Amino acid sequence: MIEPARGTRGMAVAPHGLAAQAALAVLRDGGNAVEAMLCAAATIAVVYPHMNSIGGDAFWLISVPGQAVRAIDACGAAAGAASIDAYAERGITGSIPFRGGAAALTVAGTISGWDLAHQFSMSALQGRLPLARLLADALHYASAGVPVTRSQHANTGGKLDELLDVPGFAQTFLDAGQVPAIGSLFRQPRMAATLEHLARAGLDDFYRGDLGVSIAHELEAAGSPLRRADLAAHQAQWRTPLELAHSAGTAYNMTPPTQGLVSLLILGMLDRLGAGGMDPLGADFVHAAVESTKRAFAIRDRHITDPAHMPMAAQQFLDAGAIDQLAGAIDMDVAAPWGRGKGPADTIWMGVIDGEGRAVSFIQSIYHEFGSGIVLPSSGINWQNRGCSFSLAPGALNPLQPGRKPFHTLNPALARLGDGRTMVYGNMGGDGQPQTQSAVFTRTVMQGMSPQAAISAPRWLLGRTWGRASESLKLESRFSPAVIDELRRRGHDVELVGEYDETVGHAGAIVRYPDGTLEGGADPRSDGCVAAW
Repeated sequence: MIEPARGTRGMAVAPHGLAAQAALAVLRDGGNAVEAMLCAAATIAVVYPHMNSIGGDAFWLISVPGQAVRAIDACGAAAGAASIDAYAERGITGSIPFRGGAAALTVAGTISGWDLAHQFSMSALQGRLPLARLLADALHYASAGVPVTRSQHANTGGKLDELLDVPGFAQTFLDAGQVPAIGSLFRQPRMAATLEHLARAGLDDFYRGDLGVSIAHELEAAGSPLRRADLAAHQAQWRTPLELAHSAGTAYNMTPPTQGLVSLLILGMLDRLGAGGMDPLGADFVHAAVESTKRAFAIRDRHITDPAHMPMAAQQFLDAGAIDQLAGAIDMDVAAPWGRGKGPADTIWMGVIDGEGRAVSFIQSIYHEFGSGIVLPSSGINWQNRGCSFSLAPGALNPLQPGRKPFHTLNPALARLGDGRTMVYGNMGGDGQPQTQSAVFTRTVMQGMSPQAAISAPRWLLGRTWGRASESLKLESRFSPAVIDELRRRGHDVELVGEYDETVGHAGAIVRYPDGTLEGGADPRSDGCVAAW
């Protein structure tokens, strides 16, 4: 049994230990939770490069005691030249490729989110640490190198065939043409130079400065429809997060185009089904969560898109009566039919709470492993393929259109509980994100488990992720045979995976109690840790 980490003056959790430690170092230097998260975000973009990059998107939830929870949408839109007709003229019909220039069709919003968060820290939280300090750890690891993790090694080898010929991939992610060995030093000198430039010129330079000019030129050369005007038009935006009135307090998540609504709907249904009184490792709890997931996914797949194109506001789906109706339709003895999920994704989630109770839940992604695979020759930036979630069918829910935001599986979670606790939690893994959130939140808040126990306990995933084509209900093999047999009896298509399987994602959580004590958990399925002070 792994004990939860505990502290009082600050805590950070990340799926790579160096990122959590970088955040804690900022807290010890007098920084606040937002500054610590910016440092962690930069660091993990370097030390976990198969999962995320500064060429991706990000979303923030920020809680400051006594103030409303706020959110940052740092999602980039499709290029002005990206349309269904334009892709047809390139001979691309049916679906958008996952790799290469045609996949690199949306602006990377991550850096704009860092910039907006940093401005907020300085203006509203009396943040005093310079940008150069917040990027220093990432710059060092990019220049001096970082030991290759088992996850990076496995993902590089597993995706090599489809990425080998993508411009810049082999030169960046291979070592003399071979997959880097576990523990070998992985250096990114071009990324180090890019981070140094941003520290000097400012983060806005990514979009409207010299770096932006270079990015646009090299994306065009790689076959992307993105141009300088697309970068120059981009801005991160403040949002009012979605809220769920839960029996334990208020749960928050991100607005569309993310699937944050899904995560809150699942929690709402589980609350009404009495999940707090269920065995956290039992068949009833897994069945209730999976059946709630099916109904939440059905709403997602009918409604969630760029909010500018949604006729109904996402918050309306969280009306108490609507959730009552969804939960009331669940048969606790029979599994409902299941169609198809949205598929795989590669992401990192991180959380920070500082000694003043300011809390950040943050998620950053390039979508699939290594995104589009394109690495820009001058800057060393690996560009995302989030745009492949668009459809090339004009009547689809998420059709490819110039300036439209893509659908995102990303969703950071945060809760303010009625007993005075604050909780940040989340995980990576596409369709698995809202499912693991439901497990971690309910086990911690309703079923009395510590954050670490809730995360370490066996989990499940309905649908596809990490390259698996099957739509089965995947259970870690540590579930008891009786639970597995009972779920099959109820009609679930059960598939067993490893005891601690990356299929179910990398989760993390921090809870702050009313007396200021902190308790956190990191996922043993990842390379992460909780860093506490």
